[in-house]
Amino acid sequence: MAPVVPRPEAAVTLRPLSATRVTGGLWAERMAGNRAAIPVVYERLVAAGHIRNLRIAAGAESGTVEGAAFRDSDVYKWLEAVAWDGSGHPEAPALTRVIGAAQRDDGYLNSVIQVSGEQPYTRLWSSHEHYAAGHLFQAAVAAARASGDGGLLDVATRLADHLAATFGPHARTELDGHPLVEMGLVELYRQTGTPSYLELARHFVDTRGYGRATKPGFDPSHYGDPAHYTDAQPVREAETLSGHAVRAVYFAAGATDVAIETGDAELLAAVRRQFDAVRRQKQHVTGGVGSRWDGEAFGEPYELPPDRAYAETCAAIGMLQWAWRLQLATGEAQYADQVELLLYNAVLPAVSLTGTEFFYVNTLHRRTGARGDLQRSPANGRRPWFNCACCPPNVLRTLASLPAYLATGTGDGLQIHQYAASSVRAGEFAVEVDTGYPWDGGVAVTVRAAPSREVELALRIPAWAEGATVDGKPVPVGGYARLRRAFHPGDRVLLDLPLHPRLVLPDDRVDALRGCVAVARGPLVYAIEQPDQPPGVILEDIRFDPAAPLEAEHRPDLLGGVTVLRAAGVTLIPYFAWANRGPHAMRVWIPKV
Repeated sequence: MAPVVPRPEAAVTLRPLSATRVTGGLWAERMAGNRAAIPVVYERLVAAGHIRNLRIAAGAESGTVEGAAFRDSDVYKWLEAVAWDGSGHPEAPALTRVIGAAQRDDGYLNSVIQVSGEQPYTRLWSSHEHYAAGHLFQAAVAAARASGDGGLLDVATRLADHLAATFGPHARTELDGHPLVEMGLVELYRQTGTPSYLELARHFVDTRGYGRATKPGFDPSHYGDPAHYTDAQPVREAETLSGHAVRAVYFAAGATDVAIETGDAELLAAVRRQFDAVRRQKQHVTGGVGSRWDGEAFGEPYELPPDRAYAETCAAIGMLQWAWRLQLATGEAQYADQVELLLYNAVLPAVSLTGTEFFYVNTLHRRTGARGDLQRSPANGRRPWFNCACCPPNVLRTLASLPAYLATGTGDGLQIHQYAASSVRAGEFAVEVDTGYPWDGGVAVTVRAAPSREVELALRIPAWAEGATVDGKPVPVGGYARLRRAFHPGDRVLLDLPLHPRLVLPDDRVDALRGCVAVARGPLVYAIEQPDQPPGVILEDIRFDPAAPLEAEHRPDLLGGVTVLRAAGVTLIPYFAWANRGPHAMRVWIPKV
């Protein structure tokens, strides 16, 4: 057995979502758009046949099912978004009942497999049956935590009991080709306390990497590569991630969950090592991951071409989930810095300002006159839906759960990780955060309630924030400014994070980026887009002078209100806002003069 380490304070109390409320600013606007998109996405699930599949399995309709066996997972992600959003949707209770009615007596549940008559688990390498189950578990836990609704939790525990009886060291040992169930099982364990769920998750983690998830037989494509299924090497031995990016990061997040709950120091060290390697060698400047369209895969170290970047939306969300779990496991600010990078520059770009159109692939360079030869090509601009619709409801559930990423609480105080106008409570300690972030770096934290004893208020100081001050005093970057004292209602703490525009230079080993530069300001990565350039200027002809001063101007009339940067006749906008005026030419990495 691996040595047991105590769980750090940052992970002791996972605060309920209701303990943090976003009250204004950019994130309030985007969450409102996300809330308005929830009924729109439901109608698209209906039109695409997802809901009908479940109704057929439940006996409420007749006919044949449509689509792949993982289609139910998109419905579960939508239900998770409804739960975290808290505003309710009239179809959600009825849909929960349909899902319950579709479940077999033995607990098995997958509408496509059941109606088609296929024997369960006969092609786990491609059917994603465990993957879909994992999304059901996450949605059920969300409903139980957010509103106390246990209807979906009853369905989830029956399915989890079925999995625990069917798979494991003393039963079937093959693995699903698409990880995610590991995260779902651990969350279900946290909610119910049922040990078999954690034991099964640990089994799935420890037995991957031995060919138990790979497509049987010979296949010269990526479908025959064990790395495609995160099955080429045991997790404790791997130095980095490879293969299908979404599979790999979901598995790493699940392994981190297992490490946290079992106190497995060896496993935690392994996933930390892998995260660091991905961050240094395989992550785009935006935080997105995945370099290859073939197999939706990670490339080799430093293989990061901006124009061919795949950077799937679901991979960004998986990276976010992984970084958040590592933050909880360690309490280290580096992971909160990654959460910030991913939220603003890898997740937010995937959805339009209206909240209803989505990118599947997030390129860093759309060429002038580019042709979208595939439905998911970003050259088409954001789309309302995709044949494989994993990304839209994934964005919905992520933005609905955004308040959970802002802060954590312990018995000894409050840690603020992400900055937004908000109210935050941890036990007797409650504060209000007033800020115009990310456009303005001033953050005022006002105490509204406090215990009579000394407690700690910890404020993250991002690694990019050189010159940051707390109450006028300089503080080091890349960690937390920790204020320990007896606080009183009305006390204010003033944090200033300088938002000076800065240049980002690529690693010399990234061949595709030699001679280029990117621009950032605060947490935001910037891009040039055709509509902002002078008439007659072709985007590919633009050259950037690194010596030219960069000036910031807030434009409330542009793209919902953004701060633009200007230098020597070149105008840049936040990368997340591109393609909201049509699928124009855009680039993040700009050639230098």
